[in-house]
Amino acid sequence: MQLIDTHVHINLIGSWGDLKMLPQEGNFDLFDRELEAVRQRWLEAGVIRLVHSCVEPAEFTTIQSIAHKFPEVYFAVGLHPLDAHKWIPEYEEKILSLAQSDPKVVAIGETGLDFYKAENQSTQETAFLAHLELARKLDKPVIIHCRDAAVRMRELLAEFWQLRGPVRGVMHCWGGGPEETQWFLNLGFYISFSGIITFKNATQIHESARIVPESRLLIETDCPFLAPIPKRGKRNEPAYVRYVAEHMARLRSVSTEAIAQITTENACKLFGL
Repeated sequence: MQLIDTHVHINLIGSWGDLKMLPQEGNFDLFDRELEAVRQRWLEAGVIRLVHSCVEPAEFTTIQSIAHKFPEVYFAVGLHPLDAHKWIPEYEEKILSLAQSDPKVVAIGETGLDFYKAENQSTQETAFLAHLELARKLDKPVIIHCRDAAVRMRELLAEFWQLRGPVRGVMHCWGGGPEETQWFLNLGFYISFSGIITFKNATQIHESARIVPESRLLIETDCPFLAPIPKRGKRNEPAYVRYVAEHMARLRSVSTEAIAQITTENACKLFGL
């Protein structure tokens, strides 16, 4: 059985305790040893491809080095909405340059809106629209983070579609209910589910996971965050995407092998893997 984890932050795995960025601020040897062990586990779990997401341009060098060290790792470039206050016009050229020069860049992001306790909504929107324009220009999918912002996200995407044309992509680590899910399906997006679907009280997300068509379904870990049951509360890692697949299979009353095949084919199609 082959699996693809469509959203990871393995540059943070070696520093799960304090979430400092490694290896920029850590021990290179320790990071390398830890990452080799984590990689061995994801290979044993059947994970054949990974898409490494990006939080900010300071990560570019580290993520690129990981992607070139491990042939199964691809990556995205962008600025997370919680870091939108760091957005400067020069970032557009930095993202554009790396995305055009490195064939392992398969997406733009993660980007999006996060209005949970946010006071910089207009700044987030500015950065998000710039990412959409980059994705359109590069003809690459966009990885979208959306927390407590589905209504505004829908409005911005619809406006962009009308003025600039559609952009393909994925709503990552999706946490919306069925109505919100349908909004983004109608806009052509893939929907990716994380270990949250293994949580008993995530009933709205369970309903969403049941209604997404096979052709738009993806799975991820978002590691090192949100470890699925039975690993909840521990550091997450790509090997655990298998638990996401297993629970998805139960929710949709199909085999785990079927979910693995569907989501692997979808990931390859969206990201050109």
